[in-house]
Amino acid sequence: ISVTDRCDLRCVYCMKEKMEFLPKKDVLSLEEIERLCDNFIELGVKKIRLTGGEPLIRKNIITLIQNLNLKKQNTDLEEITLTTNGTLLKKFAYELKKNGIDRINVSLDTLIKEKFKQITRFGNLDNTLEGIEEARKNNIKVKINTVVFKNFNEEQINDLIKWSNDKLLDLTFIEVMPMSDTDMPRHMQFVSLDKIFN
Repeated sequence: ISVTDRCDLRCVYCMKEKMEFLPKKDVLSLEEIERLCDNFIELGVKKIRLTGGEPLIRKNIITLIQNLNLKKQNTDLEEITLTTNGTLLKKFAYELKKNGIDRINVSLDTLIKEKFKQITRFGNLDNTLEGIEEARKNNIKVKINTVVFKNFNEEQINDLIKWSNDKLLDLTFIEVMPMSDTDMPRHMQFVSLDKIFN
């Protein structure tokens, strides 16, 4: 469930640099999202993943997570997970763990500071790396998602694998998805994972 279309980064394969976001009145309230989750749970859904945009920039997101966590006591809901860019994990990791988040996915496409800033347009790699460490300190299992991006990070695949292995983190490589609203055509970004794994 996407809790917001907004993000504190502007990754070149995901968003335009100057995005036009939905008016806030058109975004589901946290109460509406919770009711939607209730419907899913009644239909047998046992795992809910919160995404964005960047879910941790959504105001009062911890309240939603707390309310969902309470549902584990009297419904068939078993797990709440989160997909994040990691920039706010240092601030939120303790609260996430306290409210039932035991596993998260973190988007990380490079371990080189300059390239991180380039692909996110203005991100700080240290924020994400420190967030990952804070999550680990709080016993949250972290899986890394890496988008393979043409002429950008193909040569860093081995470094990312080694770094993830050293930290005992799962790592998944992802092809660029055919989304709209970026400033670059998809064929200029796409690398087949068949090529990477060969």
